[in-house]
Amino acid sequence: MPPNTTPTEIYIRHLTVDEALYRLEPFLDKAFKAAHTEVRIIHGKGAGVLRDAVHQLLSDHPLVRAYQTALPNDGDTGVTIANLDT
Repeated sequence: MPPNTTPTEIYIRHLTVDEALYRLEPFLDKAFKAAHTEVRIIHGKGAGVLRDAVHQLLSDHPLVRAYQTALPNDGDTGVTIANLDT
């Protein structure tokens, strides 16, 4: 079986909310289909607008079991870790 090459991280900094969410949806779907249980979403810190939009999407997403802000040494409030259903 070939190695799983589906990424577990997406970089959406400097995008508009619409662009970021447009990219995030298929990323989550592909990660789920690849049987990843955890993904990193790098949205940056800024004013928190993008982070809030990402958290809103994740809170209602059927493939997401839970999500949390990364630890301080792993991106802090600029990164969200999402746990996917298995």
